[in-house]
Amino acid sequence: MTSLFSGFALGLSLILAIGAQNAFVLRQGLRGQHVLPVVLTCALSDAVLIVAGVAGFGALVEAMPGIVDLFRWGGAAFLTAYGARALWSAWCGGNSLEAGAEAGGLRRAVLTCLALTWLNPHVYLDTVMLLGSISTQAQSPGAFGVGAVLSSFTFFFSLGYGAALLRPVFARPMSWRILDVGIALIMWAIAARLIWG
Repeated sequence: MTSLFSGFALGLSLILAIGAQNAFVLRQGLRGQHVLPVVLTCALSDAVLIVAGVAGFGALVEAMPGIVDLFRWGGAAFLTAYGARALWSAWCGGNSLEAGAEAGGLRRAVLTCLALTWLNPHVYLDTVMLLGSISTQAQSPGAFGVGAVLSSFTFFFSLGYGAALLRPVFARPMSWRILDVGIALIMWAIAARLIWG
């Protein structure tokens, strides 16, 4: 049980930071669009990465550091474009829960979610390498991994469905403009960190 709780606590602490993926889940949750597929995509992707880290994939990434650079540049390009799209949305305005709920179809939402997850090099450093290396020090690496996976499911479902509590605030178009500007700034800050290390 100690390993399970340790994995849960560490997994939760790594995922709590507001990033591109979390901002996207929040946005989908606020709109109430494709929430279940989006949170499942995030949580299942995290589960795959956590299992890979606990199973020793971190050693492979260490052996092939070029992979991290590939994801770094790809992730930076994607985040820059996604940030520009969010800023354009803020500039155009008109979004609200009633009038502007056009976030796109299910396929687009899931593909965006997959890109935000798998093109983020930090996910490999944090989820695969860090969790993977720390799991080797746990009494039960398997229980540690299960705890980390549970934290991921708990977080994403809470974020996606808990966003409904903020819907009254986001019934106003100005709230969406502020959120879109915030998302653009977060995306660009993460992209800049990726580019300049």
